[in-house]
Amino acid sequence: MRIVSSHGLRPAPTLALALVLGVTVAGPGHASDTTTTPTPPAYVIGVETQHYLPAYAVEDGAYVGYARDLLDAFAADQGLRIAYRPQPVRRLYASLAAGDIDFKFPDNPNWNAVFRETHTVTYSGPVADFLDASVVLADRADITPGAVKTLGTVTGFGPWPWMDRINAGSVTLAENANFVALVRQVLAGRVDAAYASMAVVNRVLDQELNQPGALVFAPALPHDHGSYLLSTIEHPEVIAQFDTWMRDNIDLVAALKQRHGVERGVAPQTTGVPNP
Repeated sequence: MRIVSSHGLRPAPTLALALVLGVTVAGPGHASDTTTTPTPPAYVIGVETQHYLPAYAVEDGAYVGYARDLLDAFAADQGLRIAYRPQPVRRLYASLAAGDIDFKFPDNPNWNAVFRETHTVTYSGPVADFLDASVVLADRADITPGAVKTLGTVTGFGPWPWMDRINAGSVTLAENANFVALVRQVLAGRVDAAYASMAVVNRVLDQELNQPGALVFAPALPHDHGSYLLSTIEHPEVIAQFDTWMRDNIDLVAALKQRHGVERGVAPQTTGVPNP
């Protein structure tokens, strides 16, 4: 395992460096013995700077959310040291390819096919399921793709299921700096729909705007149902270790998902719904 030097990590408060989760101890019965156990390697996980709660966010320099709690629990249980390096979405793949980070979260093989063609990437099993959906005002739930002329999204997130229509010029894309602005845009009728995570939209409506249920999933519009994964180029053995840990800790993982609401609005709304 490669030990990552500390000079490549930015100091707090700019970044959220998590953690040292393993303690060097003296051998049993030798309190005065200077011999210590080897320090475990430190891995850097590249994470997104986007405010994407309940899944993840960077707040006051700290990485927070479901992903942080889950990855910290894994590292602590396995005696690993990890650090989180927040970067803009578009920079993370370059950092992974260059070896500046050891892992990328979240990732999915469907998100960057070109990258997979030129790099050997190992992906974990599902960390959490997501529904990236086209959301609309509640009274427009039956809207069809032809009625959408303007589509909102957050800067850095590609609305992949809509790209054919956007490239053809039948749909105009409006980017927003954050999810609160995006949700407000749909509520105000400035765009016909927004392409975003259902779990994130539900959280914004409930906790930040106090308008639960004001926006809903439009089943006839393009959407993407999948899973967030952990990826690496250099450390497939740690991915295998992580997958085993996830299988061995099903109850803990389920409790964390429930506590954060990371899969709220995901599975029930995709059952039996075609993706046009």
